[in-house]
Amino acid sequence: MPLIRESLYRSPSWLPGGHAQTIYPALFRRVPRVTRRAERLELPDGDFIDLEWAEQGNSRLAILSHGLEADLKTGYIQGMAAALVRRGWDVLAWNFRGCGDEPNRLLRMYHSGATEDLQAVVSHALGNHPAESIDLIGFSLGGNLTLKYLGENPTDLPPEVRRAVAFSVPCDLACSSRELATASNRIYMERFLVAMRAKIRAKDRLFPDEVDLTGLADIRTFQEFDDRYTAPIHGFKNAADYWEKNSCRQFLPHITLPTLLVNAANDPFLGPGCYPGEEAASSEFFHFESPATGGHVGFAAFGNGGEYWSETRALEFLGS
Repeated sequence: MPLIRESLYRSPSWLPGGHAQTIYPALFRRVPRVTRRAERLELPDGDFIDLEWAEQGNSRLAILSHGLEADLKTGYIQGMAAALVRRGWDVLAWNFRGCGDEPNRLLRMYHSGATEDLQAVVSHALGNHPAESIDLIGFSLGGNLTLKYLGENPTDLPPEVRRAVAFSVPCDLACSSRELATASNRIYMERFLVAMRAKIRAKDRLFPDEVDLTGLADIRTFQEFDDRYTAPIHGFKNAADYWEKNSCRQFLPHITLPTLLVNAANDPFLGPGCYPGEEAASSEFFHFESPATGGHVGFAAFGNGGEYWSETRALEFLGS
């Protein structure tokens, strides 16, 4: 019955509310770069994924997956990498297609359910690192990707994949999209859309006959963007079809490895469908924890050598 009913996390008193707890780490946290060895993974379809490693010859490897319109340099990735290295893990962080310094080669990009790319990264790690075990850690969109990967074909997972942790995951993509479309979340929505519009304009320069920019500047919600671009580019009928097929919540009951999901109750990105307590209560493997505070990919903590609570919690679970 791994529903964790009491979380020990408490946000600092001077960071009141989910918005402050989300914005402060995103704007002000500075973490030294831990992953330093860069590598490009060529994919069978002619595209590529950029990787970075932190290697000390350890027998445990953690693979880190970032969130929407982020990259492997972001603070929560490098903060987690630092915590892992301190405790004896090697680390592999990766940029989703189109999220690095160079645009990816194909019209397709990354999306919330592109588990074939995570599988390619895992397979590459198994073939090029001596790790005896691999742990997966995902944040937001990368958390949805991680949980979907674990639950969609659980009998096909490599035996070296042992545990997983995910933070701030939009388990129900339709629910999260509606939440982000509310007036109180306009600042986040517009920040995401600025970056996403730029990617579509870049695709238009590379594939002028396959991308229509008409009305792009007027798009104001994920539903409009996913209907117009994400869904047709990646083979889905529309936004609703894309969200339905790629929301990880439907895959959680099928997870067969020890897995922890942490979603703060005051996460401004998440609606009620993103808190899968029922699935955890009926699972032997899937653990769900919902601290009252923390915001979205926040979980700030001070006085612990710069380590955030999310990093401490992840390592506690992975080491148990």
